[in-house]
Amino acid sequence: MKNDRRKGKVIAGLMSGTSLDGIDAVLLRVWGSGAATRFEQLAYRESEFPRKIRALLLLNSMPDTSRVDELARLNMLLAHLYADAVRAVARKAGVAMRHIDLIGSHGQTVHHLPRPVRMAGTLVRATLQIGDPSALATLTGIPTVGNFRIADMAAGGEGAPLVPYFDWLMFRSRTRNRILLNIGGIANITALPKGCAVQDVLAFDTGPGNMVVDSLMKHFYGRRFDRDGMVALQGTVIPALLAVLSGHPYLRRKPPKSTGRELFGEDLLKSILQHGRGKLPADIVHTAALLTPLAVYDAYTRFVKSRMKVDEIIVSGGGARNRFFLESLRELFGGVRVVTAPEMGMNADAKEAICFAILANETVSGHPANLPSVTGASRPVVLGSISIPAGSRGRVQYP
Repeated sequence: MKNDRRKGKVIAGLMSGTSLDGIDAVLLRVWGSGAATRFEQLAYRESEFPRKIRALLLLNSMPDTSRVDELARLNMLLAHLYADAVRAVARKAGVAMRHIDLIGSHGQTVHHLPRPVRMAGTLVRATLQIGDPSALATLTGIPTVGNFRIADMAAGGEGAPLVPYFDWLMFRSRTRNRILLNIGGIANITALPKGCAVQDVLAFDTGPGNMVVDSLMKHFYGRRFDRDGMVALQGTVIPALLAVLSGHPYLRRKPPKSTGRELFGEDLLKSILQHGRGKLPADIVHTAALLTPLAVYDAYTRFVKSRMKVDEIIVSGGGARNRFFLESLRELFGGVRVVTAPEMGMNADAKEAICFAILANETVSGHPANLPSVTGASRPVVLGSISIPAGSRGRVQYP
């Protein structure tokens, strides 16, 4: 690294998730790497996708409506939007772009296919995140790490979830059994037994987070999401619909497992509307929203409880602001303490962007950051590809 090591690296982290609501950008100062990592948040900023871009991303996330020409253009367009997001968060922090050492960009997932399929005699797992990191590096002049999921898949893993490594770095405890629950478009948990080593971490996607409710809110009310969970709180459960939802085969699948819009997108929305025909919209939203905390509790009882009895659940992501989710979790988990990431000193919305800044730091440090016990990979691998723009060599040392 060119600057004084005592000052650490200045790293931007970018995340745009399956909810397709926009770009989360964070700027960190990071010291060290691996288990010794420390960081300070300098600024955080959210920017919504323009409505037309969000619609194009949604269309191009599904096989029946995607077009290769639109995907190619979106891949470049998102790089421009990500570059704008880095400039904006740098301005907010009062940091010049030339002083940013590194960008970690997750990209926008348009399709995630973790289960292997044989093609031309080879078993293939696949995932596609657009917003090309080499274009982003060129547009900003800053070395960029992207394509984080591919190396894990090449080693036989699902390429997800990747946040558990960050959870272990930042939230492991000597005295408490913790579950880290992130509720974005998809919900995922990380189980951290007290005193756990990195190989003791258990994590996986539990099922839908905000995605299904967001779709219903758009359908019934023309809104992007259920603010504070107020519509869900006004409704009552529809038992027959809940039985259909809670019988989804993904819930019973054993970890390692990950999911996305492929299982909990348009087809599920159509099924909900069919089974909820004639019912009040608020009751349909309530019942669909209940699937998120129920899937979390079901995952805990099936796959986690035998390993540890949870003491504390820390909730992050957009769902951490949803009162219905939080109240339902407290009811389902009884006396377990349920808190949000801000109560633990971390911005709930910024967590995943922070994670990919930290993962980028691990990449340039040469440290494997996948957890084979979580993803199912055959071995630990260094995640991501590094794009180095002209004139930037020396800003970051590579192993």
